[in-house]
Amino acid sequence: MGYDILIKNGTLIDGTGSPARRGNLAIKAGRITGVGDVDGLAKRVIDADGAVVAPGFIDPHTHYDAQICWDGAVTPSSWHGVTSVVMGNCGVGIAPCRPDAREIAMRDLVNVEAIPYGVLEEGITWDWETFPEYMAAAQDRAPSLNLAFLAPLTPFRHYVMGGESLERGATPKETKRITALLGEAMDAGAFGFSSTILNQHLGFEGRPLACRNASRDELKAYAGVLKERGKGAIEVALTRQIGVLEDEQCELLDFLLDHSGRPVTFIALFDRDDIPEAVRDTLRRAAPMIKKGARPQTSPLPLTREINMRSPFSFAAFPSWKRVFQDTSKDAQLAVYRDQAFRDQFREELKNPLAFGNWERITLHEVRSQDLKSLEGLSVAEIARAQGQDGVDAFLDTAIADDLACEFTMASFNTRVDRMAELLNDPSILIGLGDGGAHVDMLCDSGYPTYLLGTWVRERKVLSLEQAVRRLTSDPAELFGISDRGWLRTGLAADVAVFDPDTVGSSNRGERRHDLPGGGKRMVMPSRGVAYTLVNGEVVYDHGQIVADGAGRVLRS
Repeated sequence: MGYDILIKNGTLIDGTGSPARRGNLAIKAGRITGVGDVDGLAKRVIDADGAVVAPGFIDPHTHYDAQICWDGAVTPSSWHGVTSVVMGNCGVGIAPCRPDAREIAMRDLVNVEAIPYGVLEEGITWDWETFPEYMAAAQDRAPSLNLAFLAPLTPFRHYVMGGESLERGATPKETKRITALLGEAMDAGAFGFSSTILNQHLGFEGRPLACRNASRDELKAYAGVLKERGKGAIEVALTRQIGVLEDEQCELLDFLLDHSGRPVTFIALFDRDDIPEAVRDTLRRAAPMIKKGARPQTSPLPLTREINMRSPFSFAAFPSWKRVFQDTSKDAQLAVYRDQAFRDQFREELKNPLAFGNWERITLHEVRSQDLKSLEGLSVAEIARAQGQDGVDAFLDTAIADDLACEFTMASFNTRVDRMAELLNDPSILIGLGDGGAHVDMLCDSGYPTYLLGTWVRERKVLSLEQAVRRLTSDPAELFGISDRGWLRTGLAADVAVFDPDTVGSSNRGERRHDLPGGGKRMVMPSRGVAYTLVNGEVVYDHGQIVADGAGRVLRS
């Protein structure tokens, strides 16, 4: 029997958690046809001596919904051994969408996911209206990776309710129409739906994202779509206060589990050193729901955000900042930042912060003005002390002096090694939260798979390779019901990652590139140690280069 590809002499880690073994992997017609003691002729032979051969990684939390219009390679995820991405998270997306609602959809992405409006305006092709049409258009993009879609509730509510979706719950008649559209999406192959209740998820004109207005009657109907079909999962941005699960949110989580009968993954589970027991308390509160199929989701990375004052998502939870998102022109934002009443209100809100560390943790990373260069590398607290100001005035005055061009960094969450070791070894927790495609000018965490393998497996020895691979592959596959990927098993799709366990990893810091439509800026995270990535039996990534497009598929539930 002749094969298309034979990967020889590799260390096979099959995604089940079973011990690694040396062997070969045979591929033909996009499928795995042999694992282990298999040999024969092949059109291409890859010598994987010294390398790990694993199932391709599945990223459960991305926002590539717009990016696939201009980047079929789905970078940077495709650099990190990822072969499938789950899109449509956090209740926000661009389908279904009527032509007269396109600006609302784009403004939602600007405010919630911090993607520049100019990039979206130039890059989104809008060759769809319905959700099934959007899925078909995604396949037409000839993606290099597999694309799995959740149906985000916000555009579904926009589609039926128009602008009123931003203000109220749906009527029974409207709920019936939205439910029918959601059923249409599920029948077309969506893997579930997503929503959010996060205060910082502000959409068009700085108003709460439309899905935040969904009533319990609505959510019951939408959950029933999954229950009726016996498939799919729900993703919900649940914790209003980062890493803290409150009674009301526990009740909502339980409600979604009961009425869907399906798994629910919720974000964000972050360890915070200002509330040391928050994670353990959240897991204790969530324990009854975890038994029913709830999966809290975390990232193996410490959360280090770039703060750009033109897109200050980090402060969206503060009521005083609502004005900043209502009119995002530079002149309007400068006016707000100069306003003493705004500063006083922000100062007062900081006495009881929801998602903010302190000024010692916020560093002035980069400025455009030569007059401010001496301040680079200083914390806002240090700048404040040197100038005889408090943190609020020093922060805002510095931004204004640089015409809002400066970049700050803020280190917060998931910084304690001992506590992270607990999280990464907890089988109830889903590892993900890469957020690929979102917050492009402030962070890039989509390299989390290689970071997990390099930092937590090789360097800190918190996880075994077998455990880590399972958490990156079969674990998310099982949650979402992606049945033919996530394992090295005869008959399954040949999605494969080949990496060097001695060098695999991610850079300590992302790189800025101006490669978005119109020359827009983004942060990317290069990888190390990934030799090959195969998608549906085709090599798409070869030692640092994307070498093929069109290998990916729109996956269908």
